[in-house]
Amino acid sequence: MTKQPNEDSNRQQLYSDAYFDSGHWGLKIWQTIVGLVGWLAVIIPITVTILSIWSSYNHRIPRFWYYHEGIFEFKFIGILLVFCFALASLFAVTMTIIQNRKRERVVEQWPTFNPINQKKRQQLLAKFMDDRFGNAEFRENTRYYRVKPEQNLDTDQIQQLYQKNDLDDLND
Repeated sequence: MTKQPNEDSNRQQLYSDAYFDSGHWGLKIWQTIVGLVGWLAVIIPITVTILSIWSSYNHRIPRFWYYHEGIFEFKFIGILLVFCFALASLFAVTMTIIQNRKRERVVEQWPTFNPINQKKRQQLLAKFMDDRFGNAEFRENTRYYRVKPEQNLDTDQIQQLYQKNDLDDLND
């Protein structure tokens, strides 16, 4: 595959960000400060919470919370989350077992179509497409094909073709 000489220069730019362009120092400094403050707003509360919980077990760790309600609440939320995880896991495993049993009993035992008619439908459809659009080798190896208006298919034309040849499983 050869590359066009101006392919890179003609390529459309999908997005741009002035932060990464040269210059714009005021924008870069402001966005960097806002980003750092945002990360501090995430890291500091998590650190305080972890150290306060840990300090209730080890008194050498600096304590930020001195009241027991916060620790009790944290443990309570932890118990609720573990309970919710257990229920969700139980539901997922149960539904998996039910679906596997249903699949083994229904889907794999009874075909959802008549396999004999299916082969006949494939042959009939292949012949119909060959007559309408040319042989399969031509259709599969052409890059561009313009469908003539009279070659367009009606909405239910294939269903009618099956009915005409008595291969319609929906009416059985």
